[in-house]
Amino acid sequence: MNTKLDMIGIVVADMPRALAFYRELGLEFAAEADEQPHVEATLPGGLRLGFDTIETVRSFGLEWSTPTGSSRIHLAFHCDTPEGVDAVYERLIELGYPGTREPWDAFWGQRYAVVADPDGNGVDLFAPLG
Repeated sequence: MNTKLDMIGIVVADMPRALAFYRELGLEFAAEADEQPHVEATLPGGLRLGFDTIETVRSFGLEWSTPTGSSRIHLAFHCDTPEGVDAVYERLIELGYPGTREPWDAFWGQRYAVVADPDGNGVDLFAPLG
């Protein structure tokens, strides 16, 4: 049997707010997606990023509850330049999304920053230095 990772799913409390955040990071969704219980974006290479409302996940018959503590997943978005990391970080902060680590030059050779999406998931922003 062969398997292939096809989609990463994120459970969201507020679909319009979640999609607004990810639109700021370049993902494209139709305007009517804000009102849907399940939304997907196909990424370069064919991997899909899916978003489901809490109600949708519970409709699977799962005893789902909101996680507590730190997030266990981070999505990383590549920016074109180190200055781009700073610009995207600042734009997201200005829009009211919480920054969890301001931009810094990481020892592994990247400009790096971390913000939280509306549901508290970590979103990394990075670009190679030099």
